[in-house]
Amino acid sequence: MLSGASFGRLEQAMKAAELRQQVIANNVANADTPYFKRSDVVFEDLLEGVIGSSTRTNLPLKKTNPRHMDIHGELAALGAGPSPRIVTDEHSVMNNNVNNVDIDREMALLAKNQLRYNVMVQQVNHDVKMMRTAIDGRG
Repeated sequence: MLSGASFGRLEQAMKAAELRQQVIANNVANADTPYFKRSDVVFEDLLEGVIGSSTRTNLPLKKTNPRHMDIHGELAALGAGPSPRIVTDEHSVMNNNVNNVDIDREMALLAKNQLRYNVMVQQVNHDVKMMRTAIDGRG
């Protein structure tokens, strides 16, 4: 359970949220720096692409019994998944000093990222609690 594909994707999403926190903090710290260009973390779109393509596989699997499970999607989903990427917006300009950091937008992104991270932590805690319940037999 804790080493499964969904838990691995959750782990990657938490790492992306941690990286996003650092990137946003860097953007805020440089809000008044001339010629500074804001950065962002791309992860969710990459993850969606991997999950969407997980229904296809190149492995030649053959079911010899109708009761066998269809594992094409499960095998593709077991991959490590995408790594978050940092991208820099080089083209937009917000201020006269050619800086493109909008402090209000960055603070909203920071709050959104914090909420997303909190939900992921709650999910990890739930998964661990369910594993303990299964092992101990108590709730």
